[in-house]
This record gives sequence, structure tokens and C-alpha cells, in this order.
Amino acid sequence: MIRKRRNGLVGTTILDTSRFYRALSTPAMVLLTFLFLIPLSIILSKAFVDDTGGVSLVRVRLMLTDAYTWRILRFTLLQALASTVVSVLIGLPGAYLLATYRFPGKSIIRAICTLPFVLPSILVVLGFVIFYGNNGLVNTMLMSIFDLEQPPLRILYTFGAIILAHAFYNFPIALGLISSFWEQLPSRYNHAAMTMGARRWTVFRTVTLPRLVPAILSASTLIFLFCFSSFAILLVLGGGPRFTTLEVEIYRRARMTLDLEGAAALSLLSIAVTLVLVAAHLWTQRMMAHQEEIEVISERRLERSPRSIWGKSIAFLYVVFSVVFVLGPLAGIVYRSFLAPVSRSGDLAFSTRWYRQLFGLETVAGSPLGIAASAILLSLAIATITAFISLVIGTMLAARLRKTRRRSNISMELYAMLPMAVSSVVVGLGYYLVSSVFTGRRSLGVVLVVLAHVVIASPFVLRSILPEYRKIPFSYTQASLTLGATVSQTFWRVELPLLRSAMATGAAFAFAISMGEINATLVLADSSIITVPIVMYRLIGSYNFAGACALGTILIACCAIVFAFTESMKRSHHV
Repeated sequence: MIRKRRNGLVGTTILDTSRFYRALSTPAMVLLTFLFLIPLSIILSKAFVDDTGGVSLVRVRLMLTDAYTWRILRFTLLQALASTVVSVLIGLPGAYLLATYRFPGKSIIRAICTLPFVLPSILVVLGFVIFYGNNGLVNTMLMSIFDLEQPPLRILYTFGAIILAHAFYNFPIALGLISSFWEQLPSRYNHAAMTMGARRWTVFRTVTLPRLVPAILSASTLIFLFCFSSFAILLVLGGGPRFTTLEVEIYRRARMTLDLEGAAALSLLSIAVTLVLVAAHLWTQRMMAHQEEIEVISERRLERSPRSIWGKSIAFLYVVFSVVFVLGPLAGIVYRSFLAPVSRSGDLAFSTRWYRQLFGLETVAGSPLGIAASAILLSLAIATITAFISLVIGTMLAARLRKTRRRSNISMELYAMLPMAVSSVVVGLGYYLVSSVFTGRRSLGVVLVVLAHVVIASPFVLRSILPEYRKIPFSYTQASLTLGATVSQTFWRVELPLLRSAMATGAAFAFAISMGEINATLVLADSSIITVPIVMYRLIGSYNFAGACALGTILIACCAIVFAFTESMKRSHHV
């Protein structure tokens, strides 16, 4: 009898909590649907409208039979494949070092793994030009060392430049994902193979590598998806129609030739491909989960320091390579922002000229400078509002998705992550069509930019909070309810305090994404909407790289301050 009452009590508790979390998540799901599906439906509907305004498949058929479309698609897939292969090849040695050894600089490499998720693509472009350009720091150094008259590295506006920029941006993803999975693999199989006489390379090729396949595939599909949807890197470094991708062509047709119907048809093709890529990535994640279930870890994997001089040299060289390859371009941006010629033909010297011009303290005729203050304030306002709304949506959805045993919850999780499968250029194009209905309203344009940023950032916030939410034992909720607290009181006083660190991380990610977002913003921007990435893009387009570096340094500082504040909050919470 007592047992039945307990079961009934537990059943009632679960029912009550489920009802509360459904009610809590419903506004977030409705808002996400409104912000995402309506603009997406508006842009995609244009693909099914003919010249007379009737419903037709003519544009879709013309798009699918156009040789130019297939050439663009082939190049988009080719550059994504090449970028993925190079990124994984660069990341694998680092994954091995992180998973196996303990060495100085390991924390630096781990920190680098988070950069692709917070580093704006416009900074990647600028850092690449400043560091690897014809007059960049690398060429300048090589010309000085070898007494050369011409820069030895000429890779700007080439296919190699695109691949190198993508590898710079994405190899930390492979490094982080593969190393995290590698660390969980038990080493007893390797020891058994070596006991039987196998050499290290044979053990890696026949034992370790097959077990790493799920992690390698997961990292590869994610990098391929990012490279396929890449926009700013191709727009600036592509250098012309020869290196045009689907995203660049969608932007060109929508904003330059005003062919909205053609852009919508290409958007349909882009979404179809990205949905396949997202499905492939989810499949690889299930492979990883299945592999983790098979691997029964009975011993703790011990890290060891490299013993041989060869091993120590490799670890040292990889740390140096990672710092130079990733942090070098960022440091180059900061360094170049404080250099200016003493005279028109004079040498470069330390100066704050570009910052004075940015803030209008020193005027230059015909220069787009002097608007930095308004652009920074607008970007900060948009990023703050975006972080707050995304945090609310992500937390509400995570509360509902905490338990994913039901198919409805799994479907909801996939639906909540759907914005990641749609290019931000397409999202921006949908909001651009909405804005075209209302002309002359600056405030509405800013609101639409915020809403587009919320759609883009919300999945990242959800992915930051949900894993930590699932780590909270459900017994905490039951204990709180048993002590007399209501479900809402348990949510506010028990669960949310335990999620403070994850929520701070998610908000920081949303803030950084919004501060550096250029894809959707460039589609939406007009003369009245000027954010920091838009100004940087215009400065790069006018070859004012020094001014762009000064503004880029401010952008780096803003993101660094936010993440430093977030880390201090997390440390105080743990204490």
C-alpha cells in the first residue's frame, strides 16, 4: 500500500513538473517559430512565384538546370572539402598531444579551441590580410631576413588563401572535438597490442584510429558545414566571380542585382544541402555516443610528459605553431593599429592616429572614419539585447529538453537547432524582405537586426546550457518538492543557481556572436544601420587596413572583456 502511494506521488510529481516545463517552454518555442519560420517562409516562397505573380516551379527548374548554378555548387563543395581535410590534418597532431601528454602550453591550446565559436569572421579576414598579405607581417619579415625586394608569399585572392583562412578558422574545432573524445578512450587496448610486439605507428593505425573514426567524422561534418556556409571569407578573399560560392551568389543577387526570386531559389538549394550536412553531423554524434557506450573505461587515463627530446620538440613546435597560426593574425591586428607613417613616404612609427580618426578627433577627407563611436554603441546595444533574449529562449527550451526520452522532446531539440542548418545570409535575406515593406523607419531596421541575431545565437546558447542542465540530478527537484517548494520555486531557487555558469557562458557566446555578426547584418544594413563589422568591411573594401585594425582591436577588446567578466562570475560561483 505504501509502495503504491509512493509510486503515485512520484508519478504526480513528474506530471506536475512536466506541465510546468511545457508551459515554461511554450512562449520560447512560439517566439523562435515566429522569428525563424516566418522570415524563412517569406524568402523561400519567392522561389515559387513566376513573373506574373502566380505559383510556379519555373524558377526552381531553371535554377536546377542552369550550368552556372552547378558550377557554383561544385566549387562550394570543393572548397569546403579541401578546407575540411586541411583543418583535420592540422588538428590531429594537436589532438594526440592534448589527449596523451602533459606539457607547458597545453592550456593555451585548449583555449584556442574555443576561438572559432567567438571569433568574428571579419576579424579572420582582416587578420589574414595583415599577417599573410603581400605587405603583411610575414612577408615583411621574410623580405627583411633574406634581403628580398618582392614579397615571396603571394596568396591573397587565390584558392589557397581561402583554404588557409578556413583552416585558420576551423582547425581548433577538430582539435577540440577529437582530443576530448580521444581522452575518454581506455589505453588498455594499445598496451595489449604493444605487448604483442606492435610498434607505435601500427598500434595507432590498427587500434586507435578505427576507434577515433566517429570523432573525426563528427568534426569533419561540422567543419564542412561551416565552410560550406562561409560568407565573409569568400566575399573578401575570393577576389571575383571565379571563387563565388552559393552564399556569396545569394547575397549578390539579392542586394546587387535585386533578383530576389533567383536568390530565393538558390537559398532553397543551400538549405537542402545544409540539412543533409546537419543530418550527417547528428548521425556522427550518435556514432560517438554509441562508441562511448561500448568503451567501458575501467582505468583512469594518466597523462605523462614527453620523455624523449623528439617528443618534447614536437610538443614545443606544435604550441609555437598554434600560437603563431591562430594568435599571430590577431596580434598583428593590434600591432598594426598602432603604426602610422611619420610622413607620406616615411617609415612606420607608433601612433594613435587611426583611433583619433575613428572617433572623429582627426578628420580625413573622403574617409569613412569618424563614425566608430556610434557604430560601437549600436553594436553593444544590439549584442546586449541579443544576449538577453537568446539567454531567455535558451534557458526555457533547455528546461523542457532536460529529459529527452520522449520522441516529442527529441524532435523539439532538433527543431530548436534548425537555425544552425540555415545560412545566416538566408536568415538576413528573409528579414530584408520584411524590412522592404516598411521603408524609412530606422528603429524597425535595428529591431530586425536584433531579431536576426537572436535566431542565429539562440542555438549556441541552448547548446551551452542543455548539457549542464542534464547533469543536474532529478533527485534535487524531487527533494525540493518534498520539502514543500512549488515547481516554479524549485526552478528559480534550485535549478537556475546551479546553471549560473552555463548561462553566463551562453550569454557571452551570444554577445560575441552578435558583436561580430556580418552575414545577416550586411544583407540587412543600409545607411542608417552601421555596426562595427559593417564599418570594418567598408574600411577593408577601401583598403584602409590600418583603420580596420584599430576598429578590430576595439572589437577584440570588447569580446575579451565580456569573456573575462564571464570567467570571473563562474569562478565566484564555484567558490
